[in-house]
Amino acid sequence: MNDRELSAGELDALQEISNIGMGNAVTSLAQLINRRVEMRVPRARFLSFEEVIALVGGYEELVACVSLRLLGDVPGIILYLFDGRSAYRLVDLLLGLPAGTTDALDEMAESAVKEVGNVLTGSFVSAISQMTGLRMITAVPLFAFDMLGAVLSSLLVAAGRIEDAVLVIETELFPDQSGQIKGHFFLLTEPGVITRLMSALGF
Repeated sequence: MNDRELSAGELDALQEISNIGMGNAVTSLAQLINRRVEMRVPRARFLSFEEVIALVGGYEELVACVSLRLLGDVPGIILYLFDGRSAYRLVDLLLGLPAGTTDALDEMAESAVKEVGNVLTGSFVSAISQMTGLRMITAVPLFAFDMLGAVLSSLLVAAGRIEDAVLVIETELFPDQSGQIKGHFFLLTEPGVITRLMSALGF
């Protein structure tokens, strides 16, 4: 399944989930950094796994990843990925550093990025659960900062069988005039779950 195979109604429903999730995330992030945060309207769609790799930038793209095992009615794995530049930008914002200061992630920096990843994933999970009525239970979040190929390989081994279609929500945040924070929310589910998800949305 990809975005060309979805009906207009299904795309509208996914977009509404994205808007709700992103709106909640922006509010929470603004409170964390104590400043106004703007956002670009997020884009939601289903992509194949290979399309996901290309979207992020390829297997060798450096990414910061917060991942959570998902239990309940929607079993699978949730990922929130920041590219390396956006991860460094987040650290500068959260630690009150001048833009461009951070160029590596120490323990404190990893904790800061993980906290934002938790906020963002939680916002989207809540939005999906609210709109579908499905029970979604998240496990303890894990953090990785590595090349995309290495991150995904380890997660897929842990996940076992997943759907060919991945729900992708592209996000862009603008905390100030000095740059954007670009990220991607991914929902990788066990076989049959996407059908259940769309059915819960009324399709």
